[in-house]
Amino acid sequence: MDTLSYKTISANKATVQKEWVVVDATDQVLGRLSAKVAKLLRGKYKPSYTPHVDCGDNVIIINADKVVLTGKKWTDRVYLNFTGYPGGQRTISPADLAKKGEAKLVMRVVKGMLPKNKLGAQLLRNLYVYAGTEHPHAAQQPKTIDINSLK
Repeated sequence: MDTLSYKTISANKATVQKEWVVVDATDQVLGRLSAKVAKLLRGKYKPSYTPHVDCGDNVIIINADKVVLTGKKWTDRVYLNFTGYPGGQRTISPADLAKKGEAKLVMRVVKGMLPKNKLGAQLLRNLYVYAGTEHPHAAQQPKTIDINSLK
């Protein structure tokens, strides 16, 4: 028996195949969309997934202003932030965060689904969120995928 055939392949920066992907957020539930985008950013849909390496795709989200939250989550859900000072805990609702920019709401939710370390910060730089249908990444020739087809 050839024992070399059982070696586990671990991806590194030189062997990773990164792609550009466009995701349309029109009428998508925010949490479900963000979970699938986080898996795309990590590279979990690829057979060469390696947990400690940035092996995911570059993801472009368009129509972020048309994302949906079910129930009363627009007003009742609360996101917390701490300034670092005593009494510095700040709260904001998704509706207020969306007023500052639809991209901020989607980025905030996807960031919460990524690892809380240097790798998570590096992965978040591969995410581009736009409120409209236009994006400046046409030179990368991104392919459009249906986010509903992913698990």
